[in-house]
Amino acid sequence: MLPGPMPRETLACLLDLDIPVQFIHGNGDREVLAQMMGTETGWYRNAPEQWREPVRWTAQQLDTDHQRLLAGWPATCRVEIRGLGEALFCHATPRNDTDCFTRLTPEDRLVPIFEGVNVPMVICGHTHMQFDRTIGRVRVVNAGSVGMPFGEPGADWLLLGPGVQLRHTPYDLAHAAARIRGTPYPQAEDFAARNVLQPPSEAETLQAFARAELK
Repeated sequence: MLPGPMPRETLACLLDLDIPVQFIHGNGDREVLAQMMGTETGWYRNAPEQWREPVRWTAQQLDTDHQRLLAGWPATCRVEIRGLGEALFCHATPRNDTDCFTRLTPEDRLVPIFEGVNVPMVICGHTHMQFDRTIGRVRVVNAGSVGMPFGEPGADWLLLGPGVQLRHTPYDLAHAAARIRGTPYPQAEDFAARNVLQPPSEAETLQAFARAELK
């Protein structure tokens, strides 16, 4: 969820939903929280400034209540889903929030990571690209991304129970881009152009992730 150009508004919207909500943290949330706590992580020390700047800015927009909220988010959670059984939710893989894999990553690299989860299904994100594949005996589904999809512009999300539905919802992209450009986010113009109006294609992204995926 974090970093991003409207962090307070996004958190407020999610917390105001009139349905039960559970959160887990991802690598971006974790890095923003570390900045809020005055901790310099290894990632922050080594990342290029263009990646560090949004993390630093986002941390500055949030207050101590947000800090307590983020600090309470677990890395994973398990949810019983009607028609599907128990599912484990994680950001990247069950072992950490930074492992990178896609629908093309060879299964033999992934089986050791997923074979001990003891659930029939794992729901993940991190790479911002939807997929539904089987790794060993575990069905692994990537929900994609609402705000930063890689592929077709719009919101990618996942509906679970009693089946598995990978969803894509169009919305007013121009209006969203204008709202982003109207924020003081340090990379607002680039975010609006490259993450909302014309995201990188799936082919481009798969090629880029091939260099970073699990070996």
